[in-house]
Amino acid sequence: MVARRSAGLVKLIGLCLTAGVLVAAVLFPVVGSIGLVSNRAADTVDQTSGDLAKGELPLVTTVQDKDGNAIAYLFNQYRIPTPSDQIAKSMKAAIVAIEDRRFYEHNGVDWQGILRAAAKAGSGGDTQGASTLDQQYVKNYLAFVLGKGDKDAYEKATEQTVARKLKEARIALQLEQRLRAEGKDAKEVILTDYLNVVPYGNRTFGIGAAARTYFNTTPDQLTVPQAALLAAVVNAPSTLNPGTAPDDALKRRNIVIDRMRDTGALGPDKAAAEKAATEYKAAPLGVVSPLNTVSNGCVISEGDGPANGFFCSYLIDYLAKAGLSLDQLKTGGYTIKTTLDQAATRAAKQAAEQQVPKTTDGIANVMSVVQPGQDSHKVRALVSSRDFGNDLNAGQTAYPLPSEVTKFGAGSIYKVFTAAAAMERGLTGIDKTIKTPGNYCSTVFKDGRKPYCVKNAGTYGEEMTLTQALATSPNTGFLGLEDQIGSVAPVVDMAYKLGMRETMQGVNDDGDPLKADKSNGPSLGDATKNENRGSFTLGAGATSVLELANVSATLMSGGKWCPPTPVEQVLDRNGQPVQLKEPACEQVVPKELAYSLVQGMSQDDKGTGTSAGAARNSSWDRPILGKTGTTETSKSTAFMGATPQYAGAVMILSDSPNPENICGGNGRPLYLCGNSANGIGGIYGGTAAAPTWFNAMKVIHQNLPVEQLPPADPKYR
Repeated sequence: MVARRSAGLVKLIGLCLTAGVLVAAVLFPVVGSIGLVSNRAADTVDQTSGDLAKGELPLVTTVQDKDGNAIAYLFNQYRIPTPSDQIAKSMKAAIVAIEDRRFYEHNGVDWQGILRAAAKAGSGGDTQGASTLDQQYVKNYLAFVLGKGDKDAYEKATEQTVARKLKEARIALQLEQRLRAEGKDAKEVILTDYLNVVPYGNRTFGIGAAARTYFNTTPDQLTVPQAALLAAVVNAPSTLNPGTAPDDALKRRNIVIDRMRDTGALGPDKAAAEKAATEYKAAPLGVVSPLNTVSNGCVISEGDGPANGFFCSYLIDYLAKAGLSLDQLKTGGYTIKTTLDQAATRAAKQAAEQQVPKTTDGIANVMSVVQPGQDSHKVRALVSSRDFGNDLNAGQTAYPLPSEVTKFGAGSIYKVFTAAAAMERGLTGIDKTIKTPGNYCSTVFKDGRKPYCVKNAGTYGEEMTLTQALATSPNTGFLGLEDQIGSVAPVVDMAYKLGMRETMQGVNDDGDPLKADKSNGPSLGDATKNENRGSFTLGAGATSVLELANVSATLMSGGKWCPPTPVEQVLDRNGQPVQLKEPACEQVVPKELAYSLVQGMSQDDKGTGTSAGAARNSSWDRPILGKTGTTETSKSTAFMGATPQYAGAVMILSDSPNPENICGGNGRPLYLCGNSANGIGGIYGGTAAAPTWFNAMKVIHQNLPVEQLPPADPKYR
């Protein structure tokens, strides 16, 4: 008993001291004599009350596909802001009844409540009532809005000290004064903002999200029992969770209903109010099961989420480079309309999984689709045979395989850059004959101290046109072209110009992202130039499937490079457009060169072209540019192709921690087949990657007119 009285006396002294200091704080802007409020602190108080008056809350960013359908949500706090006229009177009455029944009678600080609580503290009783809704709003705003829910910010905003209570109360007083001076209904604004700020448990903040999460309804439709439950949960969201502690939540809800009866919220007739309260308390909790929550981030299990996740991941990275950080996205309440085409995504996903089932051990099949254009290159699909997620056993991965620079090469696709660099210098044309002997040793490039030598993988004639060489891919012909160029540097530069920008300058020689200080450099492009690697034309180094797709889009756009953008438009929380810092489109090679190279690559799906079999099997009947590629050890294989309407690239790679060669294809299942030095029995771009491209693009081009390829220019023939 003595201990209880002592504790109560301490509370009494604290409350009285707080009350006295508050009175002084109201009468005097600075209470310097007792050292609790300085000029600097007063400035902070003024600024905070101004922030509260503005009511800027952390909101959910919505990511939409090109047709305006939501595909993902990004947030730190799941919140649906709700104006006062869309909140049921029952909800307002419930929160006032249980948290601050004198809310409409005080000016932000309830002096009577403080004295009443002090009296109870003196006798060891409950001190509830000393903190008003205004003060609670201040506390929650400091913790969850300014503090963003950070643990340290929350602890600071809720610490049990006289100084903290003083600051909180003074802000509350200033807030009401400021709102009245602005001609606003201070009580209505504060009550509405309070209901929109506070946490309701289960990662849900604000009455809009709470009504949806627990009852799948809107705040204006809340019944008395529903409103009472939400008002109850606010008191202790973790311990009164309706899902994990239904009995405690029900008990607290019924206390709220009783308080509503006592305050007249259930009507002026006492008998009728008592009867209503009894009926309301007999109602079940009525919480939906499962709770109606939304997924946060790019890992989404329902609907098309597992396919859309790769696009979502690329979008976040792209926006970060364009000036919108992930933190901004998670608090800003933006609406992002993307370029994602769901039909194209589903077609690409189905084709990728058809070729490589998602649970295939150690092998992934990825595809990127980009739409050519003079003003933008819009990314329409980014998919993998694997789903986007964190369950490896279910065939998922969170690595952005379709958009990142992988450590695996695209093989002979890089011969396109050699051809383009040679054509740019007037060394060859698409109809000009080049030498293609069975073996060739370079006169320019070295393998250690010896000349760099290559041999062809198949049987070819001694010479053929560049167009035939692009279709059948003899190694010796393109090393010979590099010799004519005299250095690998122009070929690397051509790869960069046409679209391999992150690949050439964003990663190091091992395919790892370059650090900001480039301490783990040089870049792959610079290392290739420094060592003058003739092997570059064979595409053994790291590469990006998305950038390969964008290369074919650049060629089909007449040499106009544009960043592969996932964004149509970004709107802020007020519906105003947000300007992004996106790179401008560039004319990187003459239109005549680009279109001539398109014609030079137009035979890959015909006759003896490396993808002809895949084209026949899919009944492909449109003109394309195309090029296959396979790395020497068959750990990856790829196909790049485009029509005037769509460009795309496919890559099959060994994505296990210990990559192995890949075997199969040509109608057979793919499987890991060890690490033989030369990849004997391995896959090829035409028999493994190309089928995915043709099967996907066949669906994507349905109902589109057949468009012819642009003509070549005589200068580059």
